[in-house]
Amino acid sequence: MKIVVVGCGRAGAELAVRMSRRGHEVTVVDGSGAAFGNLPPDFRGRTIQGDALAEGTLEAAGAAQADGLAAVTAADAVNAVVAHAARAIFGVRRVVVRSYAPKRESIHEAFGHHAISSTIWGAQRLEERLEDEGGESEASLGSGEVRVFRIELGQKAAGRRIELRGDGWTVVALTREGLTSVPGEAIPARAGDVLHVACTPERLGSALRALGGEGAA
Repeated sequence: MKIVVVGCGRAGAELAVRMSRRGHEVTVVDGSGAAFGNLPPDFRGRTIQGDALAEGTLEAAGAAQADGLAAVTAADAVNAVVAHAARAIFGVRRVVVRSYAPKRESIHEAFGHHAISSTIWGAQRLEERLEDEGGESEASLGSGEVRVFRIELGQKAAGRRIELRGDGWTVVALTREGLTSVPGEAIPARAGDVLHVACTPERLGSALRALGGEGAA
């Protein structure tokens, strides 16, 4: 895919590098030439120094041919305008926006943007770590009401049948010997299996007891 990343701070640079290493054609835009110092020497994408809001900058970055654009500058208002221009003017199908201040979420909602709030996301992850009771939280769904927990099975669980769902929890994936799959039916457990279980924090204890995960009472 052809990807445009607007903003080359630490988040933008990391995103650009990751996308480039996955084989995508990446162009990074920033108003400061010094910002490109956040990119490693082996970065294979293009860099364009210029104000993303100035006429011609996004066009020069190839926005008209881009499959996706990420607006990750340090200013929420700039990210909102850039994302809107990418969709409305250049017809970019996949547009994501980084939002810094939760109180400005309404800006992105008004534009209909898919916004990622690093502040809200970080707070959710910290909350999850504080509340976890034996299962490691890997992801959040919605506003964090439902989470995906990582539950490792010990020797005591070996040979037991892994039920895929119970009271308020569902096994969504199984990692065995380094390979992750979606089990279609109950299967015998092996020591070292890792179950990825979707449930609310309140139902985690029930899932641990039913599945025989490490730390289960």
